[in-house]
Amino acid sequence: MYTLSSLQSGLPVLTAPIDGTASVTVLVFAGAGSRYETKQDTGIGHFLEHMFFKGGKKYRNTKEVSVAIDGIGGDFNAFTGKEYAGYYVKVAADHVDLACDVLSDMLVHATFPKEEIEKERGVIIEEARMYEDTPMYRAGWDFELLLYGDCPLGWDTIGTEEVIKCVTQKDFQKHKDALYTPDNLVVTFGGRIDPAQAMKLSEQYFANIGGTKAQEFVAHTAFGKQRVWLRTKKTEQSHLVLGVPGVPSLHEDHFAHKLLSIILGGNMSSRMFLNIREAKGLCYYIATETDSYLDAGSLSTRAGVDQSRLHEAIRLILNEYAVCRSQGIEQEELTRAKDYLKGKITLSLEDSEELAHFYGKQQLLYPKVQSLEEYFARINAVTKEQVDMLARRILDPKEMRLVVIGSETDASALQALLA
Repeated sequence: MYTLSSLQSGLPVLTAPIDGTASVTVLVFAGAGSRYETKQDTGIGHFLEHMFFKGGKKYRNTKEVSVAIDGIGGDFNAFTGKEYAGYYVKVAADHVDLACDVLSDMLVHATFPKEEIEKERGVIIEEARMYEDTPMYRAGWDFELLLYGDCPLGWDTIGTEEVIKCVTQKDFQKHKDALYTPDNLVVTFGGRIDPAQAMKLSEQYFANIGGTKAQEFVAHTAFGKQRVWLRTKKTEQSHLVLGVPGVPSLHEDHFAHKLLSIILGGNMSSRMFLNIREAKGLCYYIATETDSYLDAGSLSTRAGVDQSRLHEAIRLILNEYAVCRSQGIEQEELTRAKDYLKGKITLSLEDSEELAHFYGKQQLLYPKVQSLEEYFARINAVTKEQVDMLARRILDPKEMRLVVIGSETDASALQALLA
C-alpha cells in the first residue's frame, strides 16, 4: 500500500513501503517529457536529463555525483519519455539520506556548465547514431512517426542534431523553470522506508523547490494518414513493426488493450510466437505490445525476419490480426493472459525501483492512484466480450500501419500487402 502527503509548497510525496527488502529507491518524476517540446526545441528534455548529472552546488561535477553513489554501491539513472521524465537513486536503506542529498542537489542547484554542454552535445549525437544503427529501435521510432504524424508524440525523444548542436545554458534553465515545479513533480520513495521518514527527508531536501508549471502539451487530435514507411538499409534481417491506433491510458478499455496484446504476442505461449516463430521458423524475435498515452495509444507487433521472407511474415501477422478480429479470443487465453500480467507485475514490484515507478507515475499523470489490489481488480474485471469488441474495433485492416527496415526497395509492394 502507499501513503500520499505533500510539502507546504504542494509537492506530492508518495511512499510505498515493502517488507523483505534492504533497499530504498528515491525517484523524482517530472511532467517534462518530449510532448512538451516544439520543432524549435525538440530533444531539449532528454538533453536536460543528461545535464542534471553535470553538477550542482555540493556535487559539482559528474565525477563527484558518481563517486558519492558508487561509493555506497548504489544505482542511479534517469529516463525521458513522451509524457514524463524521471531521476532515481537506489541504495541500501541506511544510505537513503545520501540518495536524497544527491537528487536534490542535481535538480535544485543544477548549474549546466557551458563546457559540459559542449561535451555532452557529442555524447547525445553518438547516442542518436547508436539508435540509428540499431534497426529494432529505429523501426519503433519510425512507427510512432508514421502513426502519430509530425507532432511531439511522433517525434524521437532524443531530438534532432540541429537542436542538440545549438541549445544553450539559458534554454536549459528556461525549460527547468517551466516544468520542474512542485505542481509538476512527484517525490516517490519505494522500499524499506516508512512515510514519516520519507516526509522528514523530503522537507529537508526538496522543500526549496518552487515555481508554478508554465507549459502544457498540445493534445493529440488525429493519427497520420500515411500507412507504410520503408527505410532501405543494408541489414542482416528485415525489421518490421505492424500495428494500429489503440486506446489511451485512461480509456475504459485500457486493461482489455493490454490483455489483447498479451494474447496476440505478449509471451512465448502467444499466438504470434506459436503460429509464426515456432510453426513457421520465420523469426527469432516477435512480440506484440501496447503504448498508451493520456490521449492516444497503439497496438503493434514487431519482428526480425529473413530478408527473403519479409512479405510472408507480414501476411502471417495480418492473418493473426484478422482471425482475432473475426473470431475473437478464447476464455482460456484471457484467463492465462490475466494471470501472466498479474504475475509479472507481482514479481516486478519486489524491486524497490519498480515499486516507486508503479505508484509515482500514477500520481504524476492520472486522476487517481490505484493500489495493487485495485489494479488487479481492474484486470480481473475484463471480460471476453470486452476484448472481442475491442479487437473488432481496432484491428481494422484500413487502419494498419507498417514500418520496414531492411533490403526491401519497393514501398508500393508493401502498400499492396495492406490493401
